[in-house]
Amino acid sequence: MNEVVINDNEFLRQFETEVEGKLAKIEYASQERKIFLTKLVIPEEVEDPEFKDAFISAVMNLIEEKNLSVVPTSPQIAGFLRRHKEYRDLLPVGIRI
Repeated sequence: MNEVVINDNEFLRQFETEVEGKLAKIEYASQERKIFLTKLVIPEEVEDPEFKDAFISAVMNLIEEKNLSVVPTSPQIAGFLRRHKEYRDLLPVGIRI
């Protein structure tokens, strides 16, 4: 899996990347120093089983660079955080997955 390049489209409030000629995105809402990850959209045509985790990891790294907390409201992203304990520090105080 190649490195995933993330574009933060602030106008549409989504993190985007191109995969196999299609657009994958994670929609978000932000409030104070928190970012709520509300929806994960990966095109059905994407065949790489590792892409979803690589995409979410790249977004988590970008959020960490911005010193924001993550509130996963998408079940897919919450599941990712359950499997990848290294990103649990991004959760705000009082939020458990």
